[in-house]
Amino acid sequence: MSASTSTPALASAKLIDPQALMTIRSLELRARAVVEGFWSGMHRSPYHGFSVEFTEYRQYTPGDDPRYLDWRVFARSDRYFIKKYEDETNLRVHLLADRSRSMDYGSIGFTKGTYAGTLAATLAYFLHLQGDAVGLLTFDEEVREFLPARHRVGHLRQIMHALERPATGQATNLEAPLERINSLIRKRGLVALISDFLAPIDRLERNLIALTAGGQEVTVFHIVDPAELNLGIEAPALFEDVESSRSIYIDPVLARADYMKRFAAHGEALRAICRKLGVSYLQLSTAQPLEIALFEFLQQRMRRGRLFRRARSSGGSS
Repeated sequence: MSASTSTPALASAKLIDPQALMTIRSLELRARAVVEGFWSGMHRSPYHGFSVEFTEYRQYTPGDDPRYLDWRVFARSDRYFIKKYEDETNLRVHLLADRSRSMDYGSIGFTKGTYAGTLAATLAYFLHLQGDAVGLLTFDEEVREFLPARHRVGHLRQIMHALERPATGQATNLEAPLERINSLIRKRGLVALISDFLAPIDRLERNLIALTAGGQEVTVFHIVDPAELNLGIEAPALFEDVESSRSIYIDPVLARADYMKRFAAHGEALRAICRKLGVSYLQLSTAQPLEIALFEFLQQRMRRGRLFRRARSSGGSS
C-alpha cells in the first residue's frame, strides 16, 4: 500500500512540504512540526475515530469518572475522551532505522536517510506524547545502537540524538537488526522497520515470522526517492554504488525498462511477504508530506485493532 495525498482526514490541512521541513536543522523541531500539523489537520476534519481507537481511548459519556479525562487530547480535538485502563501496559514500540550508505541518496534536495530519520523522530515524538514507551535500533551492515523502549524524562532526547548522529556504515543487512530485536524484547509490542530495502530480502520472511510469532505487531516503511521510481536520469553517466564502491555505467534509454521491471518486482516481493504474514506495509516517497505517513500508520493500526477486537469478542479462535 502506498500512502496517498488524497487522505480525507487531512484534505483540508495545509501539509508541510518535505523540502521546507528539511530546512529545519533540529530533528526534534521537525518532528514536532509534523505532529502539530497532523493534529491541526485532524482538528479541522469531519473524519473521526481512528486516533481514538489507536490510543485506546473512548468518548466520554455522562456517568464516567471525570478524573480519567485526558486533557491533552481535549486541547487538540475539543472533544472529551477517557483513557481505557486494561490489564496490559501502554504500547511498547521499537523503531528500527536503516543508516546504510544507500540511504544517503537523494534527488530532491535531501536524502532518504534524512527523510527516514525524520519519520522515526516523528513516530517517536507522537508515541511519547501518547504515553507509550519508545525504543530505537539503528543499523547498516550491523547493529549500531540500541535504546530500549522507555517512557521517562530525557529518553526522547536520547532517541533524537541517536538519529542525528552521522551514519558510518556501508552495506545493508536486514537480518542483523531483526534477529537482535527478536532476542532482546520479551513483551508484546510494535516493531517499525524503516529502510529503502535495497538489499536481498530472501531471508526477510523468516525473521519477520520470528517476530510475529513472538506476539509483535510489525509495520514496514519502504522509503523510496522519486528518481528511483522511474530511473530519473536523462543522460548516460558513470555511477558509483555507494555500498560497494563499484563503478557502473548507465545509459538510461537502454536501462530504464529493465530497471523499472526489476525495481517493481523487488517491491512486489516485499509486499507479498508482508501480505502473507499480516505485516503492515507502507511505501513512502520522500516527496510525500510526513503527516500522511503518520496518518496511514495510525489508520493501519486502527484496522488491525478492529480485527483483533472482533476476533477476541467472538472467542479468539480460528
